[in-house]
Amino acid sequence: MKKNVGNADQVVRYIVTAILVIAGYLYGTWWLYLIALVPLVTSITRVCPLYSALRVSTVRKR
Repeated sequence: MKKNVGNADQVVRYIVTAILVIAGYLYGTWWLYLIALVPLVTSITRVCPLYSALRVSTVRKR
């Protein structure tokens, strides 16, 4: 698939992942860990299925 997650967007997704993991630990809920997988996977692969469906890309054009 074509990459559609830019650098700034990737950093924001890592930060959101960290916040969700910390909140999951503090509140003792396992479902926050599951939710944290979404931004983590999309930031690692740099592909967001929602962006693909909406035809949005935050990758800079050269």
